[in-house]
Amino acid sequence: MDPETLLAEAGARLPAMIELRRRLHRHPEVGLELPWTRSVVVDELRALGLEPRVGDAIGSVVATIDGSRPGPTVLLRADMDALPLDEATDLPYRSEVAGAMHACGHDLHITMLLAAARLLVARRDRLAGRVLLCFQPGEEGYYGARAMIDAGLLDGLDPTRDRSFAIHVFSSFPVGTVHLRAGPLMAAMDVLRLTIHGRGGHASAQYLAVNPTPIAAEVILAMEAVTIRQVSPVEPAIVTFSNVVASSAPSVIPESARLTGTMRSIDERTRARLKDHVRTVIEGICTMHGARPDLEIEDGYPMTANDPAFAATVLEVASGLVGSGVHEMPAPLMAAEDFSYILDRIPGAMAFLGTGPDVPPGTPVPNNHSAYVRFAEEPMATGAALHAAVALRHLSGG
Repeated sequence: MDPETLLAEAGARLPAMIELRRRLHRHPEVGLELPWTRSVVVDELRALGLEPRVGDAIGSVVATIDGSRPGPTVLLRADMDALPLDEATDLPYRSEVAGAMHACGHDLHITMLLAAARLLVARRDRLAGRVLLCFQPGEEGYYGARAMIDAGLLDGLDPTRDRSFAIHVFSSFPVGTVHLRAGPLMAAMDVLRLTIHGRGGHASAQYLAVNPTPIAAEVILAMEAVTIRQVSPVEPAIVTFSNVVASSAPSVIPESARLTGTMRSIDERTRARLKDHVRTVIEGICTMHGARPDLEIEDGYPMTANDPAFAATVLEVASGLVGSGVHEMPAPLMAAEDFSYILDRIPGAMAFLGTGPDVPPGTPVPNNHSAYVRFAEEPMATGAALHAAVALRHLSGG
């Protein structure tokens, strides 16, 4: 495998990649059904001579690149869905769809994997095995990877020899850098839905009511103490209530307050312990104030964990592409990813690709999921080459 050749070929395709990425960026789609995006992916794969297969229940696309000799499989994944927010940038190719934006870079993911497919199709004779291209909908909270697994994505794969790989862009990492680590890479994430039932009334007579709003505030503040007092200081854990809905008028004490949030952890034992503590604290606070809590804790995405041996391979391959731009992360990120479902079944790795703007150190940069986020497009050549290089390494021994 010649990494310089892969990178040069990907770089030569960069103008076409940018055009495709911007076309995708203008037409974001949210959730599991992505008809326009799926049609673009299908057309691009057919243009490469591949035979894409579309999902029956969800808007997924799968295609296979068969090598010249039998061997293992490498699954390469790109997620395709956007986020439900209005874009606030002034980019000339900003979203044309109200209430939807590619604010997590999935448009770059699609483009990079399609470009990698082109590189790999041209090298079929060097593949001892096959590459399984996976274009996944519904990563942003819709459990798209799990749905594809339930539909048979991993049927026939062998975890003792097959591997999986994905790339995620991040605007908080410098342009063109690659970041990953062995073991835990991203957190498990569970969803909290809490309704505090009080007793409504007039704002001038709180003593005749049970105001759920200050109780909600007390719960939110108490969640900070849960992670400080119940979790080791060297073990990451976060409990966040990010949305609160109560009264619709300034003089009305509402009957209830509704809160939603997330709980994030790295260790499964901590995850279980946090659930118990969160429930105990919320019930205690509400009971103390004469309110009744209704708490639902929905199991979300599991922890994203890289296979140590394969992560080492990816680090080595990436070093051949970007040299000193490869960084072994000292700690996991507390965001969550549903590629975790695939990694639970088929060992592999996820790597982060830096797409942040070139700004002085300490300058605030809009992060993924921000309505103002911008992603540098030049690193897409690195991402495409990395996808292809990882597959070639596993299927041809380099």
